Amino acid sequence: LKAGDAVELSVPEPENTEILPEDIPLDILYEDKDIIVINKARGMVVHPAAGVFSGTLVNALMHHCTDLSGINGELRPGIVHRLDKDTSGVMVAAKSDKAHLSLAQQIKDKTAHRIYQAIVYGNIKEEAGIIKGDIGRHPVNRKKMAIVQDGKSAVTHFKVLERFGE
Repeated sequence: LKAGDAVELSVPEPENTEILPEDIPLDILYEDKDIIVINKARGMVVHPAAGVFSGTLVNALMHHCTDLSGINGELRPGIVHRLDKDTSGVMVAAKSDKAHLSLAQQIKDKTAHRIYQAIVYGNIKEEAGIIKGDIGRHPVNRKKMAIVQDGKSAVTHFKVLERFGE
């Protein structure tokens, strides 16, 4: 650009992304007035995103709960953390803003701990160890995460529980 050039920008109107409650069964492990703890099934998307506005955990939570925290907006009510679509596991959703802020702070301060179990293809040589890396969007496949130069620091402690031969 140079002095005197005109720049024109056209911003499209936002699409209506109304998220509707859906009667999707939930595996509820615990619930009180502040939180709900769910065993999320593999294959379930957590919150609506481009091209996925139904069948999500948020849709199911909106049907089950009338009082989800609104801190993360209409697409992510109550959602404090995430699990990938193809990962099953326990998730905590906030039903009050106070609980949401507390859970988010615990995750930020790393005082909330998460434990994962995985079956790994191949054999890890070590019996235990630490994996460190900066995680961010994969540079080519934006739907995947990868170790990247300017990612968010992550530390995973692991130990082998059982070996299945080759």
